[in-house]
Amino acid sequence: MKILTLDAQEGGNIELPAQFEETVRPDLIKRAYLAEMSSERQPYGSFIEAGKRASAKLSRRRRNYRGAYGLGISRVPRKIMSRSGTRFSWVGAVAPHMRGGRPAHPPKAEKIIPQKINKRELSKAIRSAIAATVSKEVVETHATIPSEYPFIIDSKIENIKKTSEVKAFLIKIGLTEELQRSSRKNVRAGRGKMRGRKYKRAKGPLIVVSKNCPLTDAAKNIAGVDVADVKALTIRLLSPGAVPGRVTLWSSDALAIMDKERLYQ
Repeated sequence: MKILTLDAQEGGNIELPAQFEETVRPDLIKRAYLAEMSSERQPYGSFIEAGKRASAKLSRRRRNYRGAYGLGISRVPRKIMSRSGTRFSWVGAVAPHMRGGRPAHPPKAEKIIPQKINKRELSKAIRSAIAATVSKEVVETHATIPSEYPFIIDSKIENIKKTSEVKAFLIKIGLTEELQRSSRKNVRAGRGKMRGRKYKRAKGPLIVVSKNCPLTDAAKNIAGVDVADVKALTIRLLSPGAVPGRVTLWSSDALAIMDKERLYQ
């Protein structure tokens, strides 16, 4: 595969590692994506004593003091508001259908939310997502890409320190429409608008680098653009929304590390 320099000129060729030969499996990618997202959900549930803190224990037997038997009333738990001798003024409590009663089937905080996935299955899913990034047929179904895509980027890109230079380079290689698409904000449908996430934005290009470098900070303020270390790739980065085929720019050094250390195999 050809390598592009910072001037968008062809600067040689490179052979892709074996990880890019994996079959694209959308079903496996989605399973790994849901497993990764589920680990971020916060456990939630009602207070275990909610609606049950009233003293509402009543006898259902004959001639028992403080009992509901024989009074022509339903046999439900009741809390006493006032009494005179053996006569009571009481109201229903504790039972789910009573005012202030306990929830019938509340969410429980002890529920196990995270989904598990086998290590080999996860590695295969990541390899599948990696292979999808260099498949032109897969990427162009939801992104606007230049005609010469896919290509590899010269590792000198990792030394760029200015946001304007990163943006100019992405425009130079033909990703103008991708930057415009990811810069637009849309109002989210549903109740998410009321919960601190009113807007949503499309994901733009992903740049994979070999190490922590100045490019990480330089591209931080470009909407939709992510920079990731080749050793820390995840399904969410490679396939946002469980959709394979994100526009991905691989640096030549990142591919060398992936091949040398046999990552995700």
